[in-house]
Amino acid sequence: MFSSIAPLARLNPFYAPHFQLVQDGVRKRTEPAEAPTTRRSLAAASAVEEYSCEYGSLKFYALCGFGGVLSCGLTHTAVVPLDLVKCRMQVDPQKYKSIFNGFSVTVKEDGVRGLAKGWAPTFIGYSLQGLCKFGFYEVFKILYGNMLGEENAYLWRTSLYLAASASAEFFADIALAPMEAAKVRIQTQPGYANTLRQAVPKMFGEEGIWAFYKGVAPLWMRQIPYTMMKFACFERTVEALYKYVVPKPRSECSKPEQLVVTFIAGYIAGVFCAIVSHPADSVVSVLNKEKGSSASQVLMRLGFRGVWKGLFARIIMIGTLTALQWFIYDSVKVYFRLPRPPPPEMPESLKKKLGLTE
Repeated sequence: MFSSIAPLARLNPFYAPHFQLVQDGVRKRTEPAEAPTTRRSLAAASAVEEYSCEYGSLKFYALCGFGGVLSCGLTHTAVVPLDLVKCRMQVDPQKYKSIFNGFSVTVKEDGVRGLAKGWAPTFIGYSLQGLCKFGFYEVFKILYGNMLGEENAYLWRTSLYLAASASAEFFADIALAPMEAAKVRIQTQPGYANTLRQAVPKMFGEEGIWAFYKGVAPLWMRQIPYTMMKFACFERTVEALYKYVVPKPRSECSKPEQLVVTFIAGYIAGVFCAIVSHPADSVVSVLNKEKGSSASQVLMRLGFRGVWKGLFARIIMIGTLTALQWFIYDSVKVYFRLPRPPPPEMPESLKKKLGLTE
């Protein structure tokens, strides 16, 4: 019986068997292990590899959050010109017909400096978002893994990545929303404000605190699916690359080789992220430009074709962003000598239960 279950357990990442063992004619339900193998093995190996802190410690979470600040804040600020053109294509497709046309019109009207509009709220907002996104992801990944136990944490690993990333992004978007609202106003409403210092008091005076948080629900719609895809796709792509592409185990790869794998997996994840989150991104861009509109009203007005405007620009931007973010984040872990779990392997106890060992 277990020999027929084993292939399904390996191939389907969402499969979570509540199997029972038969021993002496009595069916016994398996109990989860006390703690994931990853945490135990990393804790045991820390002395050998001289990690700077223990896996799951406060220092570990703090440095992961710092890595998130750098990875999100720097990368999003670097692509502000592309993001500006993408937003303008979404809110005014008649004027900004394509990426190249959008750049041309922007430079003609505002000069080269005009391409940097919104850099300050972008840097602040996405630094805060990165702090919560990556820091809380590690927190929830370990928390949920401990709740499941090592066997179920392996069998449900894709669901674990999805749940941890969604939980982290919920808080990350609350941190991002005010700066995202200011950024969109600066970038898409000519003459409204040129700097963050001009935009914030003007927005507060017109609509109060609601001006900064009216876009949080559409942000959740955009960012939570995006982040779920970003983390789950990345984790499973890394696992697949080491299993099927990289000619040697991860433990035998040098740190630069591991970072190359990280970059490739990040770019693959980024392409899927862009596609999944683009319709909600279009709604956010239009919603923050207009007063008094709701997300459902904007969605109805844009229609199916309208919500996909600017997708090519977003794929380029998000693919590059995601790859660089994972590369920077993993580089921070390497620099600070943080524990970096290897791709998950089936626990020995589970192999025995599934009849995969002699």
